[in-house]
Amino acid sequence: MKKRISFITLLYLIAVTGIAQIANIQVPELEKKHFRNTIRIPDLDGYKTLKCDFHMHTVFSDGIVWPDVRIEEAWEEGLDAIAITDHIEYTPHKPFVGGSFNSSYEIAYQKAKELGIVLIRGAEITRDMPPGHLNVLFVKNIDKINVPDPMGAIMEAKNQGAFIFWNHPCWTAQQPDSCIMFSMHKDLIKKHVISGIEVFNEKEWYPIALHWCLENNLTILGNSDIHDFTSHYYSMEQWHRPMTLVFSKDTASENIREALFAGRTVAWFAKYVAGKEVYLQELFRKSVIVDKPGKTIKGETALTLKNMSDFTFELSSLSVPGKSVVFHPGESISMKVKPDEEFFVTNWFIGADKNLRVRFF
Repeated sequence: MKKRISFITLLYLIAVTGIAQIANIQVPELEKKHFRNTIRIPDLDGYKTLKCDFHMHTVFSDGIVWPDVRIEEAWEEGLDAIAITDHIEYTPHKPFVGGSFNSSYEIAYQKAKELGIVLIRGAEITRDMPPGHLNVLFVKNIDKINVPDPMGAIMEAKNQGAFIFWNHPCWTAQQPDSCIMFSMHKDLIKKHVISGIEVFNEKEWYPIALHWCLENNLTILGNSDIHDFTSHYYSMEQWHRPMTLVFSKDTASENIREALFAGRTVAWFAKYVAGKEVYLQELFRKSVIVDKPGKTIKGETALTLKNMSDFTFELSSLSVPGKSVVFHPGESISMKVKPDEEFFVTNWFIGADKNLRVRFF
């Protein structure tokens, strides 16, 4: 009897041990693999082209994500530098998350360091128009910018060495019936306090803002102003988030700052590019390669063109009515071109209503 009990006990122990050995089975194929997207944009002579977004929000103002999520998004999407710019005056989640105005930067900093993303300390001064909303980058202590007087906040940021730009100037919530530059903005521009303007924000393109930038020699910016997850808001399968391309000596924060103050930027949003002609010309020349010039017949040369970038080019001949071509990222096309033929790049803007002109000879 004792032997039988011992045998049953042994079987029980074997069964229990076996179950314990298979109590946790990993199913790794369920886990998403994370990869960094490569954005193919050429460098300019003497400068690296950095993909940047200088306007975004987290739960520390009115966004819905934790700060280090912004770093992970930027890394996966192929960006080089970002600024988290939570509102100073509008913090609806404050009772739930606490912290200071510097918290989003401080939380995200370690993740940025791990993934090699340049994180710039920034904030959004959020006031009625004028001045409206202004982003301040490269500040040292955001808490000190939280003062009642708008000019006091702006000048505190300036005294901290901030690069200051005017956000979404034609946002209908603040300018419902028109889009004008107020005397306050003109004065701040004249005094070199405001150094740039967003010509694109979220999903809005402001041609008049590009005109103001060119007229006043201001830095041209395009940013996402993202509050949601970028992958939820933007059609990443077809496009990319709006971004500012910065032509910097390298990825050091101080050199990005220098490039912004020098105005070495263009805005890139969906298939559109907006900026100074000198930068757009060089980007085009370095993106579109004449691969195989063919024979010239009746004054036209057959060319094979390669788009080495992630830009889209919509070309329209100035001299041949109806002659146009769309040139997608990574695509090669063949076309016949006259020696003196010029094309408009109809989706690249060097003015509010002015397109880049290019030629292949």
